[in-house]
This record gives sequence, structure tokens and C-alpha cells, in this order.
Amino acid sequence: MALVFLPVSCDEMRGRGWYYYDFLLVTGDAYVDHPSFGAAVIGRVLESRGYRVAVLAQPQSSKYFSNMGMPRIAVLVTGGNIDSMVANYTAAKKRRSGDEYSPRDGLRPDRASLVYSRMARTAFGESVKIILGGLEASLRRFAHYDYWDDAVRPSYLIDADADVLVYGMGERAILQLAERIKRKMDYCDIRGICYRSTEYPEGDIAVCEPFETVVRDKFAYCRAFMTQYNEQDAETGRTVVQAHGDELLVQNPPAAPLSESELDTFAGLPYTRAAHPMYKDGIKALEEVKFSITHNRGCFGACNFCSIAFHQGRVVTARSHDSVIEEARSLTEQPDFKGYIHDVGGPTANFRHRACNSKAMCKHRSCLVPEPCPKLNTDSLDYVSLLRKLREIPNIKKVFVRSGLRYDYLLLDKHDLLLSELVKHHISGQLKVAPEHCAPNVLKLMNKPKWEKYLEFESKFDRLNKRYGKKQFVVPYLISSHPGCTLDDAVNLAETLHKMGRHPEQVQDFYPTPGTLSTCMYYTGLNPRNMKPVYVARTQNEKAMQRALLQWKRPDKRKQVIAALHKAGRDDLIGYGKGCLVRPIKKSSKSH
Repeated sequence: MALVFLPVSCDEMRGRGWYYYDFLLVTGDAYVDHPSFGAAVIGRVLESRGYRVAVLAQPQSSKYFSNMGMPRIAVLVTGGNIDSMVANYTAAKKRRSGDEYSPRDGLRPDRASLVYSRMARTAFGESVKIILGGLEASLRRFAHYDYWDDAVRPSYLIDADADVLVYGMGERAILQLAERIKRKMDYCDIRGICYRSTEYPEGDIAVCEPFETVVRDKFAYCRAFMTQYNEQDAETGRTVVQAHGDELLVQNPPAAPLSESELDTFAGLPYTRAAHPMYKDGIKALEEVKFSITHNRGCFGACNFCSIAFHQGRVVTARSHDSVIEEARSLTEQPDFKGYIHDVGGPTANFRHRACNSKAMCKHRSCLVPEPCPKLNTDSLDYVSLLRKLREIPNIKKVFVRSGLRYDYLLLDKHDLLLSELVKHHISGQLKVAPEHCAPNVLKLMNKPKWEKYLEFESKFDRLNKRYGKKQFVVPYLISSHPGCTLDDAVNLAETLHKMGRHPEQVQDFYPTPGTLSTCMYYTGLNPRNMKPVYVARTQNEKAMQRALLQWKRPDKRKQVIAALHKAGRDDLIGYGKGCLVRPIKKSSKSH
């Protein structure tokens, strides 16, 4: 039986014999029915329980909603796979030239979740529930600093005039909400949701500073952030309340991570794994993941600039081998499959189990930084076994691992079992890892391992390549202008890399996105863990200089590099010597 897409119009609904439907699923992405697209997952999960779901992708006005007719249960709104502001703007706040998740530019509005929710309210009034979900709303569920406005904005739940906000990975919560709303039952006890109230809930709750206070007081903003951050464990997390005027935003404790069997079930739903036929030229973002497999969820790496801890959580869960192998076999049956699995990964590819046997994650202790916890489970055999099984599937020529890998975690394997497997079988010439910086003060604020760990990893990687007769290279990801990083630190990193003979290809200017500890530092100039001041490069000029220093080899960055070195008092790095980063610009002479 041929797989079919969820309906995207009244005509397609009538073609199924539908004269009513339950959910209108609105997304800021094009409609791609693939398990890497959150909207597709939620749609298929609801469909699997017998609900009728229609998709409205990138609507341009409330008329698009009215044309679909009002759903019986709720409108589900997501900004898409990535925050709409990140999709639309660079870290320098310049409009991006393209949107890989859209058939053409200009279809995704800024703050898409807000725009779509308001469109739905205009079209349907108060007659239907509006439920926000997805990454954009999840990371903006509390009062949050908005980089693009350079101001603190209220919770998206309040701002959007929505009824419920599902945060984190929402499969279980959306099913519970669907049943409760359908039966007209109270849903305010469901874990993993935020709702609006005029009364404080009963029981042990954590109250953080109200919106009106955090807007004007950066110390209060830090305290509120840490309250929210510390309650993100499904075992120990309490209900968190934040007032917005006369109304309360209530966040229930996080939903428990999905079990292996639940992950397997949801991964095995009947996705077409394609973009809807209405997109004649396809969707570029699909090409990146079409032949990739996500085997895990969550991350205990706890990088301060990453939103995973605030969205997916720090507890790692993984799919069974059988489930992953079944998906891999299905990929080999695709007509355009060339024999290559592009990735078997996730938030961090080499995490396939909980960090340790403790039920709860430690609130004030990272698993890997500054030193690995003695209780950390470092066994990589399960992942190695999975990769070996995938390599044996007929018609698969190569299985790559391209998701991020924690190199410090790989170092904990005394027998180098996984790293050896990666070097021999799963790298396409380059292995990308993320040391991010070399300055100790910056790494500490990033919550990343010491630079010496990266050097140790690079040395081990080189030795293994020589052992197995491979010519493969480590490509380091780096971040410029992270809170705490001064111009001197940027010069230090450039000089260090130059001495090593490394010329960075991957440099990302720090992007202050909602929900991260680093963004809290960027906005407040304070480390929320101890309230100590943190240096922040705020002007676009200084950010550009820090970025240019890490790309000193590029001719178009030469003037900026020289200006940065002058400002840092490091003219010794301008010249013709072996240790110099750039040559001076010769003054042109005019003949008379």
C-alpha cells in the first residue's frame, strides 16, 4: 500500500471522505513528511491514535486558516525545526539570503509561532484551543532575552494569546492533551506543558521573578533563569511559576523521557520521507537528512551555549538496534539511494545511554566538565555494535557518522574501541569536533573541556589514522565572541592555531538564542551561577574583529585582522616572520 501525506487542503480531506477533522497542524517549515521534521512526527503520532490531522504549512494570512475550516479539537502551532529568527537572520542581524526549509525566500515570518497563533485566533476566535510547540516556543516559554529586539520579551504563551505551550519533546504530552481536550477534561496536571492561570498551583513550587521585574533588573533576570534551569530534570523538577502582570505562567515539571519502545514506535510510523508534491523543486533541508538516521535523544554534555538541555533534556535515551536497522533497510529501498547512510547520530552521536545509574541528573555538577564524573558510564560497545550491524546490511556501501561527537568522552575509552571503528569505517576524510576555543577562562564559561583535552584527542586520532593507513583530518569547530572572550583571547586562539598549522574552516560568531545560559550571560554581563561580571563583546565591530582573527588567512579579512591586532597591541603579529598572522598593507606611492 502506497504511503500518503497528511492532507494539506479541504480537497485532500474530502478525497479521504473527511467532513470534519481534529487538528490543524501549522508549521513555519514547508511540509516534509520525514522523522527529522518535528511537525511530521507530531502529525503522525496523533494519526496513529486515530485522530484526523491536516497540515497548514507557512500560511500567509488568517484566510488560509479559514479556508481549512475549524478543527474539532485544536490548532497546533510550531515555528518549524529551527527558531524563525535564526532561520531569517545571521548572528550579525543581517537578513539571510535563503531558507533551506522553504521552497522560496520570504515565506517564514519573523517570530512565526506568534504570527500563526494570532492568525488562528483571528480566524477561529475563542472557539478552539491553540497549542504552541516546537523549538521556538519551547525556548521562549518564560520571559526571555530577545537578541533581535535587544530586550526582554514575555513568554510566548502569553504573547501569542495561546491556551497551552508544550515544551521539550512533545509526543507524550500532545497525546494526553488531545484526549483531555476531546473529553472536555482538565489538563493542567500534564507534565511537559505550560498553561496560564490566575491562581498559584498547590504543592511544592518554584516561583521566579515576574516579567515586570526581569525586564528592568538583570540580577533578577539571572535569578529567574537559574530557577528555570535548575528545575529541568524530570525526576526532581518542580512546577515553576512566573507572573506576567495579573496572569501567571505555570510550567509543570518536565515530561519523563520516552522509553526505548516509545522511541521505536514513533520512529516507525508511516512517513513518506519526502516533501509534499506541491513543492515541485523539493526542499533543500530534506537533502541533508534524507538518508540519515537519528538513534538517540538528549545530551548530558551541558554546553552553556547549547539549548538541548533546556529543550530535550540531559537524560539520553536511544532507539533499539532493531528499530534503527529496520529504518536503514527501508532507506536501501528508496529509488535514489546510492548506498551511503549519511549519518547515524543525534544531538551527540556517541551517547547511547544515561550518563550514570542515578535516576536524577545532578543540578550543580556537569558529567564531563571540568573533569569527568567518577560515576560516568563510558561504555561505547552498544554504539559500536549498532554501527557494525548497519555495515552488514546488503546494499549499504558506507555508514558515516557526521553528527557532533564528544571528543573528551571518546578519550575515556581506554581501548579506543569506538574511535578505532570511526577511523576505520565511518569518517569521510574529515572528523568534525568542537573544542570551540583554547582560552581557559572562555572554555570555563562555555562549560567545555580544557584545550589540552582537544590536543590529546587530535594526537590520538592522528596515531590511529597512521595505524590503519588512513589520511583523515580533524576539523575543529570554533566560536568567536562568546561571553568572556576578549580581543586578547581571540588573538591567543588565532596565534595558537597558526602555530599548529591549522586554518579554521568552521567559525561561528556567538549567536544569543533564547534558553541558553550563555545568552543569559550575554544579556546581563553576569554569570548567573555566581553573579560575577562577565566581559561581553557587544558591538558588531568587535564581533567582526574577533571572527576575522580566526580567519586570518582570508584576504578579505586582512584589514580587519590588522585593525584587531593594532587594537590588541599585538603589532608583533603583523609582518613577514614565521610567527606573524598577516603581512602589513603597503602604502601606495604616487609618482609626480
